[in-house]
Amino acid sequence: MTRKLAAGLILAGCFSLAAQAQLSSPMAGGLPAGTGAGIHSPNSPIAPLPERGDVLPWSLLTDVKTKPIKNRLLPAFPATVQALNDKPQRIQGFMMPLEPGERQRHFLLSSVPLTCSFCVPGGPESMVEVKTRTPVKYSLEPVVVEGKFAVLADDPYGLYYRVTDAVAVK
Repeated sequence: MTRKLAAGLILAGCFSLAAQAQLSSPMAGGLPAGTGAGIHSPNSPIAPLPERGDVLPWSLLTDVKTKPIKNRLLPAFPATVQALNDKPQRIQGFMMPLEPGERQRHFLLSSVPLTCSFCVPGGPESMVEVKTRTPVKYSLEPVVVEGKFAVLADDPYGLYYRVTDAVAVK
């Protein structure tokens, strides 16, 4: 099994469990707003994402619901998110490498920094898969990429968003 496939299976399993937990939560609306996976902890040693008006806000991307279809949970995107599909977008986030090395061509961007190299910091709504034209140097600091944005209604790895042909932006 390739590393990419293994990473995808792990992520898909984590997303599936997170979605099941969301649906079976004893609290009426799940976790209180501002807590849980995908929310930056105030105790983190890494600063949260700086506010930028030139990037796609995570608040828009995380505004997605799930719907059960044939024993699966699939995303139900609002029209504002659907309108982003197949258009160039800029997004900022924290890098989650999918392969070893200082320079990355294929990675995930997360709305919050990793706190553990074996833990997924949020659900699929708080991550974007990125495939770049040229490698991007790995950093613990937030990075910004621009590329063709895709809204994924039924990705086999459980992802909701992807940016292809991306380039790093200052």
